[in-house]
Amino acid sequence: MRIGNGYDFHRLVEGRQLVLGGIEIPYHLGLLGHSDADLLTHAITDALLGAACLGDIGQHFPPGEPRWKNVSSLLLLSKVLELVREKHYRPVNVDAVVVAERPKLAPHIPAMRTSLSSALDLPLDRVSVKATTSEGLGPIGEGLAMACYAVVLLEEEAK
Repeated sequence: MRIGNGYDFHRLVEGRQLVLGGIEIPYHLGLLGHSDADLLTHAITDALLGAACLGDIGQHFPPGEPRWKNVSSLLLLSKVLELVREKHYRPVNVDAVVVAERPKLAPHIPAMRTSLSSALDLPLDRVSVKATTSEGLGPIGEGLAMACYAVVLLEEEAK
């Protein structure tokens, strides 16, 4: 068994879609980033990379690389999942928490879990997504940014 953790933080800006867990969330602001800036999927991707000792998301998908511009983070996740499987590991479960003051994410969590469950090829009861606020403190509390923490468990597959 191997455990990995991931973290991501993005500024909220006008003129971008808000995408979390591969799901578009209706909101007047979106996350700034080179890809679709889906920080939930990025944190999970980094957790997978960490658990498999494969570096981090920036090493595999450099932000200045034109081919990753505006790409879906689910595509990046699928590429990392291939790398993890090449090392003979598979995810067992995922636990993530999105930190955001607004919009309220609770109504969207079932769709995010379903999307990530499919992308990770995991049963729904092994994909946990939670949301919390920062109680009005800092850039997240002021509605200027969002963050996400994720943990994954990998197990070695029979070779």
